[in-house]
Order: sequence, then C-alpha cells, then structure tokens
Amino acid sequence: MPYDAMNDCSDDMLLAAYAAGDPAAARALTARLGPRAFAHAMRMLRDRAEAEDVAQEALLRLWRAAPGWRAGEAKVSTWLYRVVSNLCIDRIRRRRGGHLDICDVPEPEDPAPSVEQDLQQGARGRALDEALGSLPERQKQAVVLRHLEGLSNPEIADIMEIGVRAVESLTARGRKTLEGLLAPRRDELGYDDD
Repeated sequence: MPYDAMNDCSDDMLLAAYAAGDPAAARALTARLGPRAFAHAMRMLRDRAEAEDVAQEALLRLWRAAPGWRAGEAKVSTWLYRVVSNLCIDRIRRRRGGHLDICDVPEPEDPAPSVEQDLQQGARGRALDEALGSLPERQKQAVVLRHLEGLSNPEIADIMEIGVRAVESLTARGRKTLEGLLAPRRDELGYDDD
C-alpha cells in the first residue's frame, strides 16, 4: 500500500498491516504516534533525551505487541499513552530512590530563573488550571490537546472522534472563555510587564 494512502487508515489498520509485514505501515504509524508519545514523555520528564528514549521504547513495545494485537479492545493511541506514562513513572521513581551516575545528572540551566519568576510561573499555572477546570469537558479536552499538547486539529478530531470543524469550534469557544476568565487577572499574574 502506498505511504500516502495510509494517512486515511486507522491506527488499528496500520498496526495490523505492520504485523502482516508492511514496513510502510510502521513508518506511517510512527509518524502519527511518535510525536504524541514524545510530547507526553517530555511533559512528564522535562528532559528531552529521556523523553526521546521513552518514546522510542514505547514504540518498540508497540511493534512487539503488533502480532497479538486484538483490534477493538483498546485504541492504539490510548495503549501507547499508557505505556509512555508507565515508562516515565518508572524513570521518575528511579530518579528519586536510585543511585545516580554522574552521567545521569543534568547540566544546570543557565541562567536559572529567579524565585520571583518561579512564583509567577506557578501562579500562572494555577490560574490556568483553575480556568481550565471551569470549561465544559469537551472544550477543556480540545484546548488542552491543541494548546498544551500541541496536536493538530485533525489529530484532535481523531482522538475526540469528531470533525475538524467541531474541534475548531470547541477550541475557539474554550479560548474565548479562558480569555474572559483570565483577563481580569493580568496585573495579578504579571502579564503587564511581559
């Protein structure tokens, strides 16, 4: 099957095609799910190299699971997000309780943010979380996937099982509501001096 034709295939179909020996299906599924796996790992670990390792390991596990995959039991993307989450949690636990090799210690960022900047970022994050919590669930999901996860509207449409226009509408309404909730707090959150 030509690579371009695979854009219309579901994740299940691509995984089945890979299991049947079609390497182009693996490339298409990697192009589709790899960035998501990396972004999720990056948010959890906040370390690019580790996030790349986790995303790669999760995809390898997906390829190993392909021959026995039972379509319809779970979404491929959901399964992959769960594997990424578990791998990240394992790494975080090792960081906390294990012995560190000098090679595992990240270089300090330069320049370090000031305490004031840290506090301001924390306040902004809490304000955003609070505002997101007031959105209807579908708007919140669309806004988070688009603006925090960085997914495209077609990807979000696939995840939410709705049309691209519905995604655009949900994100537009969600942004407008968030702006209305956060605008009165601009000074408090330090946006007047940005």
